Amino acid sequence: MMGDDTCYTTYKGYCLECAEEDGELHGHIAGIRDVVTFHGETPEALMDAFREAVDDYLDVCGEACLAPDDAKGTGGKLF
Repeated sequence: MMGDDTCYTTYKGYCLECAEEDGELHGHIAGIRDVVTFHGETPEALMDAFREAVDDYLDVCGEACLAPDDAKGTGGKLF
């Protein structure tokens, strides 16, 4: 479902891929090795969850002294 490689928007260089399932929007951060997923009932809620997920991903990487994936797989471009 979320494998269509369509980047709907970017935040801090990371790409949002999403799909609708059972009446809810599900998304993940594309182009990174880690699996980071989130959901929202509306497009606005999904965007808020996406931004929060990216910020959390970067915070966790920083706290663990690990370099986050840089999302160069998308180049920050919309497909």
